[in-house]
Amino acid sequence: MSSILVLHGPNLNLLGSREPDVYGYETLEDINGMLAAQAESADLGFDCLQSNAEFELINRLHATRDDDTEFLLINPGAFTHTSIALRDAILGVELPFIEIHLSNVYSREAFRHTSFFSDIAVGVIAGFGANSYALAMTGAISHINKKL
Repeated sequence: MSSILVLHGPNLNLLGSREPDVYGYETLEDINGMLAAQAESADLGFDCLQSNAEFELINRLHATRDDDTEFLLINPGAFTHTSIALRDAILGVELPFIEIHLSNVYSREAFRHTSFFSDIAVGVIAGFGANSYALAMTGAISHINKKL
């Protein structure tokens, strides 16, 4: 069965309580539950990982070479602007992906306008809160179904 992997970067474990005026009140558990339901309704497998440690995200990406992962959804968090290693891991496993951000990064501080991922992504969805994830999952499902 084809599967979608969702990776959540640093500090996303604090969703629901961290700057809710910027990131919303939904928790990471709420978001993962919504995504799992979307994947299940499309008859796709689903796995997710949140980590504040770059190497854990990279190790999980490397593991996709030996599992049924067909597509990646990733909110790199602050790694968006700093992690060449995470970018290289995505390129290394040749996994199509959508970059996700809860807030509109382009309406925030200038340093948030630079992404190490956008140019290699299938697409980027930002600024819709938890719905950014739902929109990305819809895109991932569509991408997988076009390949089948």
